[in-house]
Amino acid sequence: MRDLFDRILANKGPLGKWASQAEGYFVFPKLEGTISNRMKFQGKEVITWSVNDYLGLANHPEVRKVDAQAAADYGSAYPMGARMMSGHTDLHEQLQNELAAFVNKESAYLLNFGYQGMVSTIDALVSKDDIIVYDVDSHACIIDGVRLHMGKRFTYKHNDIESLEKNLERATKMAEQTGGGILVISEGVFGMRGEQGRLKEIVALKKKFNFRFLVDDAHGFGTLGKTGAGAGEEQGIQDDIDVYFATFAKSLASTGAFIAADKEIIDYLKYNLRSQMFAKSLQMQLVVGALKRLDMLRTMPELKNKLWENVNALQSGLKERGFDIGTTTSCVTPVFLNGSIPEAMALVRDLRENYGIFCSIVVYPVIPKGLILLRMIPTTSHTLEDVNETLIAFDAIRERLTNGTYKRLSAAVAAAMGE
Repeated sequence: MRDLFDRILANKGPLGKWASQAEGYFVFPKLEGTISNRMKFQGKEVITWSVNDYLGLANHPEVRKVDAQAAADYGSAYPMGARMMSGHTDLHEQLQNELAAFVNKESAYLLNFGYQGMVSTIDALVSKDDIIVYDVDSHACIIDGVRLHMGKRFTYKHNDIESLEKNLERATKMAEQTGGGILVISEGVFGMRGEQGRLKEIVALKKKFNFRFLVDDAHGFGTLGKTGAGAGEEQGIQDDIDVYFATFAKSLASTGAFIAADKEIIDYLKYNLRSQMFAKSLQMQLVVGALKRLDMLRTMPELKNKLWENVNALQSGLKERGFDIGTTTSCVTPVFLNGSIPEAMALVRDLRENYGIFCSIVVYPVIPKGLILLRMIPTTSHTLEDVNETLIAFDAIRERLTNGTYKRLSAAVAAAMGE
């Protein structure tokens, strides 16, 4: 019998194998200073395109004032205990009611974290007789939630309605045998590529198939739709989303999340969500802070307007220069380049050290081999000067990638890793 750790020591995984070259710089980097469009990285000022603070609320003076007062009033522990036992308050209920009204649902329930909340929501919604059909490019929290499912599940090709329909036909036949139901899951905005889920086309299939629809709108909430209520509002089908999920970690620049649905469904979930039933209640200063942030989202449309001014400037500037930004229909701005992982390392180092541009790098296995994805998150805090500096830098790094400069610079790393 082998030691359990033998496998771990021999194979650190597709990303872990790069730890000695990447950790502290390409992964687990340390951004310092006030959360804003420009921060410090290893002592140098950089334009920061890697912080999900869409509406610039993280360092907004009104937000900081409320956060500080809430911390002074309640501390960081109150309320103690799980919601069902001793951690329930009027302010938790108020936030839930305001969130439900904002996303046009009957009821809502707070979650401590987006990731664990989505995992637990999927687990609670289905039984072993039910069938899940979900987009193959779904976020890890959806994938992990589906993994808990003891019944059948099918993936459909990313944003491919024909593929979804074929899988719904399979799921329908199976559900007729098991006596179960069908849950379809999509993201409102796919966070890597920036594409909106084809929510309108998905709900249209309800005329043909009997299923319920769960949408993870982490990146759409606060950024899309006339009021900022998300991808469902943007596409005019919010009422047809059966269970709506969003996180505070993006537009609200905080910690926490929520689900919203018909009251009977929320009543069921709040008594069956294991991640909430057996976890401490969301701390009061986060609840008070979220109420303030939600109020600003409702009453300050200029925040979203400025965000989209920056988004449009960045995305149009990249397209005019011939960069491939895929099919994004959201604030998420991907830039696709061709190159190896070692070349990607050299390119990103050049961007950070010589051009003062900090953006996230995504490589295999998240995307196919031979591709480099530079993922950018424009925010309200950015300026048009930031955009122009970045476009100039991108022109330069593309030239160096094309002429082989990064390949030469990365030769030693490539050789060491057997690439």
